[in-house]
Amino acid sequence: PPRSTLFPYTTLFRSLASSIAIAAGQQAGTLQAENHPVLSWTDHGQSVDGKVVIDANWRWTHKTGETTNCYTGNEWDPQLCPDKETCSQNCVVEGADAEYTDTYGVTSEGSALTLGFVTEGEYSVNIGSRTFLMADDYAYKLFQLKNKEFTYTVDDSNLDCGLNGALYFVQMDADGGKEKYGNAGAQMGLGYCDAQCPHDLKFINGEANMEDWVPSESDVNAGTGKYGSCCTEIDIWEANKMSMAYTMHSCSPGEQTRCEGADCGDNGEDRFKGLCDKNGCDIQPHRLGTHDLFGPGPDFQIDSTKPVTVVTQFITADGTDHGKLSEVRQFYQQDGKTIEHPSYTVNGNQHNTITDDFCGDWVAVTQDGTNFLEKGGLDAVEKAIDAGVVLVMSLWDDHYANMLWLDSTYPVGSTDPGAYRGACSADSGVPADVEVDQASSTVKFSDIKFGPIGSTTDSTPTPGPSPPAPTPSPTPTPTPSPSPSGCPGGSLSACIDLCPADAFAPCVESCQRRCSSVLV
Repeated sequence: PPRSTLFPYTTLFRSLASSIAIAAGQQAGTLQAENHPVLSWTDHGQSVDGKVVIDANWRWTHKTGETTNCYTGNEWDPQLCPDKETCSQNCVVEGADAEYTDTYGVTSEGSALTLGFVTEGEYSVNIGSRTFLMADDYAYKLFQLKNKEFTYTVDDSNLDCGLNGALYFVQMDADGGKEKYGNAGAQMGLGYCDAQCPHDLKFINGEANMEDWVPSESDVNAGTGKYGSCCTEIDIWEANKMSMAYTMHSCSPGEQTRCEGADCGDNGEDRFKGLCDKNGCDIQPHRLGTHDLFGPGPDFQIDSTKPVTVVTQFITADGTDHGKLSEVRQFYQQDGKTIEHPSYTVNGNQHNTITDDFCGDWVAVTQDGTNFLEKGGLDAVEKAIDAGVVLVMSLWDDHYANMLWLDSTYPVGSTDPGAYRGACSADSGVPADVEVDQASSTVKFSDIKFGPIGSTTDSTPTPGPSPPAPTPSPTPTPTPSPSPSGCPGGSLSACIDLCPADAFAPCVESCQRRCSSVLV
């Protein structure tokens, strides 16, 4: 699906003189110290005081040491930005503190992150946001998902037709490109990429993306430049209260890559000529003919007017962390019940998870040109996971297709297999309308948990093939078998990986005690 248009912060801060040495790449401003919101989450049974950072595209972009905007509305200043090299030297992205809430509508409390849709600040009106989970103030957290599950709770009850509260992973650089390109790095939310190869990023690879810049006709804050930024994308959740989907997108190469021309695969005749699979291989219940799985009210198995816990498992063929990724499975928990996808009939075969076989059958049915397998399929997703992927949480509306690809019939009027995606009308989702009618909408992500399959929920469907797990002999306090260091497996995370599901919590406590002196 099309990724969001982006909304800069163009406020005028109080006048404050400052100077900064000219650097090789785009830099951070010095008028406002960056203060990342704290978000707690659970990693292999341990609570982590994590942080989030907003994507640099939302930030105030101004002249180094001054309050003069380099970018106002949806246009670059022609004097400060006559070419990308000069623009990159002249212009910085500014830090944020209270601006996270007051300008961007991003609020964290404990383990919950709430993203507001329209936020009216002192100097600007902000639309949506995109945030990344950090390992520390200077690097993104990299997740290696194989043989693991990722769990969180989401509240989509305030999102109607045309909005998308998305949680997904992309193959960004951990430092946001700081080492490669000398830019402001992860601290300021640089380095974004996804499988849509977005052109609306203001900075790519440490340089201003102002060449051939075309202001948007419908979005007063955004435009598109000559270059895009591509990488493999793992969409865990794209949803409003009407529809939801999870989707794998493959790219070749999969790492963050600046594209131009046909390599970007822009909409139109080049869509399937680019580095990435734009359509993706998705499981979307409406597209697959099941219309009572997810939606607002008690008639649906998952009632989207209430929070729902989403569990995604990345299953390997041999059940080990180093095995071949063979399957991505998702199920849900709500009101004490576990809800699974039904067995969908696709091209004469039964599927309820994303596998290469499912993706082949699905494109055989839709015949929509999806090139997920040609771009590497789950092998490409596996390569991204092995490198480490960054968690993204966002809220956006869609200036290209009005989000009809998620919640309506798309292409409009089509009766082709998979075209029906939800009950929203064909004229819904127009940004000019939703930014008024749904201005107060929010999405809330909370209780993020990551660990071995079966460890993050009270109950779990049985995953695919897996060998017998190393199981310690139980004692009054279940304890993994000792190793020469006294810490089973040699590290806390390895010790926890050895814990059996039926005694997981006390075993984790034992690991924490026995591995307290061992670095993870």
